[in-house]
Amino acid sequence: MDFAKVNVEVRAGVGKGGSRKVRAAGKVPGVVYGRKQEPVPVTFDEKELLTSLDKDKKRNTVLKLAIARDGQSEEVTAMVREAQVNPLSRRLVHVDFLRVDLNEEVHVTVPLVLIGKAVGTTNGGNLHQSLHSISVAAKPAAIPTKLEADVTALEIGDALHVSDLKLGEGVRALLDPRDAIASVVAPKAEKAEEAAAAPVEGAVPAEGAAAAAPAAGAAAAGGKAAPAAAGAAKEGEKKGK
Repeated sequence: MDFAKVNVEVRAGVGKGGSRKVRAAGKVPGVVYGRKQEPVPVTFDEKELLTSLDKDKKRNTVLKLAIARDGQSEEVTAMVREAQVNPLSRRLVHVDFLRVDLNEEVHVTVPLVLIGKAVGTTNGGNLHQSLHSISVAAKPAAIPTKLEADVTALEIGDALHVSDLKLGEGVRALLDPRDAIASVVAPKAEKAEEAAAAPVEGAVPAEGAAAAAPAAGAAAAGGKAAPAAAGAAKEGEKKGK
């Protein structure tokens, strides 16, 4: 299988000072590591790397790195493991390349795309996507560009899970098969229940509630209602005599 080729050179200067010099010269610093070999600090041309990446697979593109050192060149199969980007200029700051073996699995993240229109959404339900990417294991040549999940048959209350995905031969998910990836939920069902349970303004309180109201008022007044009631009783006795 043919892979895009990227030329890189071994750099002598390491650390922040060395990286600054590389950038000042119009190159990008990076490192090639993995497969139990010593990390190799390198430099490369940003445009060459970006044009070599598959527009859909992006960092999941398998590359052939031609590493130049002391007048000799060594070819290494690798992938972009991590890329640091300047938030203002959007230019590459540093790239980590991971050595890979075409006969061994690598762990990557693949975009998840929902297709179709869920039946439940036509009945007032809302489609909720829980995951937008999936971690999978696959041999480099078998890494999918993306994974698709058809939500057409989902009714309100239904869900799709990781186990429902069609991953393709040689690809396995690294998530729990029971994890939900998409579901159709009823709109604001809990708010409707709360509204039904709310008291209606102007409603007559129950007999027990009406009887409890004066007692509650007395308690809130710090017990002053009790002495007042006692005084009223004594006044009645005097009148009786």
